[in-house]
Amino acid sequence: MNTDTQPVVWIVDDDASIRWVLEKALQGDGLRTQSFDRADALLRAFAERQPDVLVTDIRMPGMDGIEMLRHLDPENSGLPVIVMTAHADLDSAVAAFRAGAFEYLPKPFDIDLAVSLVRRACHACEPETAREQTTISSISSMIGQAPAMQEVFRTIGRLSRSSLNVLITGESGTGKELVARALHEHSPRASRPFIALNTTAIASDLLESELFGHERGAFTGADSRRIGRFEQADSGTLFLDEIGDMSTDLQTRLLRVLAEGEFYRVGGQAPIQVDVRVIAATNQDLAQAVQTGRFREDLFHRLNVIHIRTPPLRDRAGDIPLLLQHYIDTAARELEVDAKRLTTAAEFLLCSYDWPGNVRQLVNVCRRLTVTAPGSEICIDDIPGEIGGDRAAADEVDWIRSLQQWAESRLAKNTSENDEWKPLLETALPEFERTLIRAALASVSGRRQEAAKLLGWGRNTLTRKIRALGIDA
Repeated sequence: MNTDTQPVVWIVDDDASIRWVLEKALQGDGLRTQSFDRADALLRAFAERQPDVLVTDIRMPGMDGIEMLRHLDPENSGLPVIVMTAHADLDSAVAAFRAGAFEYLPKPFDIDLAVSLVRRACHACEPETAREQTTISSISSMIGQAPAMQEVFRTIGRLSRSSLNVLITGESGTGKELVARALHEHSPRASRPFIALNTTAIASDLLESELFGHERGAFTGADSRRIGRFEQADSGTLFLDEIGDMSTDLQTRLLRVLAEGEFYRVGGQAPIQVDVRVIAATNQDLAQAVQTGRFREDLFHRLNVIHIRTPPLRDRAGDIPLLLQHYIDTAARELEVDAKRLTTAAEFLLCSYDWPGNVRQLVNVCRRLTVTAPGSEICIDDIPGEIGGDRAAADEVDWIRSLQQWAESRLAKNTSENDEWKPLLETALPEFERTLIRAALASVSGRRQEAAKLLGWGRNTLTRKIRALGIDA
């Protein structure tokens, strides 16, 4: 470790602009930096000296960032490593944490956030908990680059060596079971059973037998012994969906299993020992249910060791285009037909829809459009009225058609005799950015930090754009 009072930060990224921006920002915050464009160059330097913090990209020519971390062994060396990547997905997040990363930073990132994260790494007293370096299976349906989804990915990564109980909350259709499966797949219990049960899908008088099993003759119709879900999940994971609707009596029995690791089958006399990780999910406010007496407080705390919130689709609108393309392709494979393509106007219309049914609704719409759209493209007219396909909503995308007409008109004038010709983007992009910046600033009464968030930029980027475009802020 560096013994100078001024911390040293090493940066490795094959993108020179990223290295330059980070260097300037970190140096401006009083940190010393050294940059590398390849992992092998950093490893050679590391053999002679060690920085206080390392900031690394994942995808680079030659050795990638994850492989480099395995050579550095940050868990044992005590080196805090911040992993950044433009390919922000669950596998990248889990791989980064399992390789010993201090934190995971998806690109594009706010430079102030990056500096703050480096400062926090500088002050870290001890390294993150050791993580296994194992091959990671892919949970392809978990897609998301929005900050709310990145936080979900980070939590899954941090728990990859743990078997703690987890409570997942979120609206219906937000993918709570997908998160539960990802927690299991990226845990020490990955090779053991994952058993899922929707507690509202079983009649209340049968749920006890479903969970704990029963002996032959325990009740009318019990013609043979039944093994319950807890026994099926022994040494693995039991996912209990809609836990908030469970009866008080069953809550008491569940609490005993969590506290003592044993239970009795219905009609049984001998206790059965199990080792089960419980992941529970609900779309209800369990804290409020505790206050009103509908849910046991002690059970709530047993389940709520770690809390993950799955964001509604309206809070991660930037992920909608990725999800649409993924599930349109998935629907095509399921139906054994060629995948259709969304027109720009149709995609814009679907992205502007509120999606009250969240991802589950989006999946069903993609299947429906794959079946009903007559051509190879999905157009505005193919979108049903109940999900925004009416004429009033379609009018909102007229600007796209106008832009297309303008571009075609400009291209028609592109002749060798036209000395005034300018490339399309050189003409349109500045006006496009001016319009969006002015609209964003106006909507938040000129507050730049809030306007930058609306635009998907950092404050420094917005300030630079305002200056370059000559906008009167």
